[in-house]
Amino acid sequence: MSTFDFGQETEKLLKWLGRFGQDANGGVSRFLYKPEWVEAQKALEQYMQQAGFVVQYDDVGNLFGRLEGSEYKDETILTGSHVDTVKNGGLYDGQFGIIAGIIALEYLKKEYGQPLRNIEVVSMAEEEGSRFPYVFWGAKNILGIAKREEVETMVDFEGIPFIEAMRKAGFGFRPAGSTVRKDLKAFLEVHVEQGGVLEAEKKSVGIVEHIVGQRRFTIEITGEANHAGTTPMSYRKDAIHAASLIICAIMDITKSYGDPLVATVGKVEIKPNIVNVVPGKALFTLDARHTHKDILVKFTEEVTARMQGIAVQAGVELHIDMWMDADPVPMDTGIVGVMKKQCEKNGLSYKMMHSGAGHDSQIMASLIPTAMLFVPSHKGISHSPLEYTEPRDLAEGVKALVGALYELAYK
Repeated sequence: MSTFDFGQETEKLLKWLGRFGQDANGGVSRFLYKPEWVEAQKALEQYMQQAGFVVQYDDVGNLFGRLEGSEYKDETILTGSHVDTVKNGGLYDGQFGIIAGIIALEYLKKEYGQPLRNIEVVSMAEEEGSRFPYVFWGAKNILGIAKREEVETMVDFEGIPFIEAMRKAGFGFRPAGSTVRKDLKAFLEVHVEQGGVLEAEKKSVGIVEHIVGQRRFTIEITGEANHAGTTPMSYRKDAIHAASLIICAIMDITKSYGDPLVATVGKVEIKPNIVNVVPGKALFTLDARHTHKDILVKFTEEVTARMQGIAVQAGVELHIDMWMDADPVPMDTGIVGVMKKQCEKNGLSYKMMHSGAGHDSQIMASLIPTAMLFVPSHKGISHSPLEYTEPRDLAEGVKALVGALYELAYK
């Protein structure tokens, strides 16, 4: 590739886009349909127009910038990511994928001219669920799988209805019966890793082969609250003691399975939570993830059986609610192969890996051939103003994207 400084240009544009929604705590808070979200999309729209892209919004506010193809006008290669952030987020999560796509299209246009197939970069409306209790609003609308009835009664933490926020921002629902795009032949998402693997292994690019499946549970244990001084140990039905035994068992079982299985107890509540009362209730959550559904199911079944056995021995009641069951999502082997070939061709330091976090790609992959590229996250930090990726690693990610888009759109 030419001597163009991909890293410097990427860092400059990330800081520019990060101004929209910059908060008092030094991070970025840019929520779906808020004024700062509108400002960011309009700024990107103007930038894309100046770059010579054909620019348009869809009904819900996804923003697209296109390089028109010369021959296969009904085939489009799509890249990009989400423009919304978590509260007090950083400069890289989501918006790096948008900026990488813009720079890649600019470079390809300058170096190679018009592609054979259309190439588009998308700034997706929403992924994080930071304002409303709904995730992947952008990707689901691109695929036509978002359901109006799922958001019609939603309000944010300020009591503002979803519909009101959307219309105030200038957008609305997809018309009933409207056709879904048939031209999308591939989706490529570039993203920061949000973990520490690439940095630890000194790799600049991660080629994602799977996005993990997830099962999430809320476990409630009911014992008997009683006086801490007058209730002998043998008479107790201590909910937190039972919970602690169960949590330890979960971690032991998880470690016995080894990588890539991970399990997390992320929330614990105790009632009455008083120093001199034996706890009568305990509630905790369990998040389990693996790249293969059968192993995830086997693990959670084994854990459930162990929990039930411990509850019986402790004399407590156990209620297990599995409220999330998302299947692992494989990336398209053909596009993964293209990415690998380009990394090798351009001498990029890469690793084949899986994603332990959810991304727009897991939605897109349900209907469109999809693949992901990661770049390192310093110390694995994400969803924080302290997010950081070295410019040289940003550059490697953009170079890998440029190579893959060239293979898919110019040949």
